[in-house]
Amino acid sequence: MYLGIDCGTQGTKALLLDADSGRVLGQGSASHELISGPNGRREQETEQWISAFEKATAGALADAGADGRKVLGIGISGQQHGLVTLGAEGQVLRPAKLWCDTESADENRRLLDWLGGEQCSLERLGVVIAPGYTVSKLLWMKEQHPQLFERIAHVLLPHDFLNYWLTGRCCSEYGDASGTGYFDVRTRKWDFGILRHIDPSGRIEAALPELIESHQSVGRLRPELAKRLRLNPQAIVSSGGGDNMMGAIGTGNISSGAITMSLGTSGTLYAYANQPRISPQPSVATFCSSSGGWLPLICTMNLTNASGAIRDLLQLDLEQFNALAAHAPISAEGVTMLPFLNGERVPALPQATASLHGLTADNLTRANLCRSVVEGVTFGLRYGLDLLRDSGIRSERIQLIGGGAKSPLWRQMVADMMATPVVCTTHSEAAALGGAIQAAWCHARQSNPEASLEALCERCVSVDEATAVEPEPGAVQRYEQAYRRYRSLISSTYGQSTPPDLTTIAP
Repeated sequence: MYLGIDCGTQGTKALLLDADSGRVLGQGSASHELISGPNGRREQETEQWISAFEKATAGALADAGADGRKVLGIGISGQQHGLVTLGAEGQVLRPAKLWCDTESADENRRLLDWLGGEQCSLERLGVVIAPGYTVSKLLWMKEQHPQLFERIAHVLLPHDFLNYWLTGRCCSEYGDASGTGYFDVRTRKWDFGILRHIDPSGRIEAALPELIESHQSVGRLRPELAKRLRLNPQAIVSSGGGDNMMGAIGTGNISSGAITMSLGTSGTLYAYANQPRISPQPSVATFCSSSGGWLPLICTMNLTNASGAIRDLLQLDLEQFNALAAHAPISAEGVTMLPFLNGERVPALPQATASLHGLTADNLTRANLCRSVVEGVTFGLRYGLDLLRDSGIRSERIQLIGGGAKSPLWRQMVADMMATPVVCTTHSEAAALGGAIQAAWCHARQSNPEASLEALCERCVSVDEATAVEPEPGAVQRYEQAYRRYRSLISSTYGQSTPPDLTTIAP
């Protein structure tokens, strides 16, 4: 048995996998609380992650009726871009700043200017640093909390921190490291020069974790922790990775031709590539994968957080919200929402705010508000898909994961808006599943250096054909018109051009 853990924004999920049969034996979960503040502050206490890890793991073992002492390996998936800083004794210095934190947008702009702009960032790192990346959080901490900054002994990402807690070793793997803003995705090495610009003493670059390959083990569980968690003290901890990288493994997206779309707190789209083909579009991040290749990816900052805000505003439960959204027609009778409650990364509008357009006395209804927020966040993913397609990515089918994928209305909307067939994977918790599969791969590699990740994915990953939907031609045309209105509103509201051109790009 192998344990996969996904530590996300809203909570931690645990999944127990029998890698021989490919069966998921049990699952568990526990929630996190978000610390929100002015100027886009989004943080969490790391103690919450540890507590949730324990509760979710206990829940998965109980659900499976399994003995944790038979678990052979653990793989951690973590939310990307976060900053966890530790002192010399391993103590956490302050709450972790998360991927959705935009408080350091000004620091990011200054760092991007120092690099020479977006093109120079692409040439140097293979990605354009964006608000939310780890590097700007470090500069923010230096300027806002200088005394704490001076005490930094270790700089970790969220999944690195959990691996450290489990094993006592500070490591990072290439996929998650790709989203720091001080890592070159082509050479797979830290860029110390950027950190030396922030801290000329060299102390911060010395605080970086050791880089390891995705199939390598961080170590074994600390004995006292194995006893506390009731897990096998000989269980290995795999390299783990970012949630998108683990989600790619958990959907079998480890070879060219597949596209995975995640409908979670944020929205993501990614595809596998065997070469670092850097897109000229700065919003496309060509991260490393956690399977030995690269993972061209776009991420929107707003998805279920925006629909959840409308639900709270109208005091609706999920069933009521979905019923109202389904009752409204395509394009919500002309109501368009730009749902940028957290600013936005795709389109690149970090300081944007949410807005409603096209309201009249006739169309201001609860149903249209519900429909417009779901359409608005999905238009952001369509915008990102246009960018991926413009860089040469093609797919005959989109695999959907995340909480939003459970909605039949949303699945059909994605198929129609993207003009591409859609299907859900059997297990929607793809990141946790990916962590468990990677742990099995890592364990197998210890005795067989040629052990195949592909064979494990074929055995453990499947799609649920009952969820498959095809695009409806009439709906595709109506969504295309609504999407053009969305793009036009972005241009007129923010004075931003919206590449590629407003022409339909074939799937």
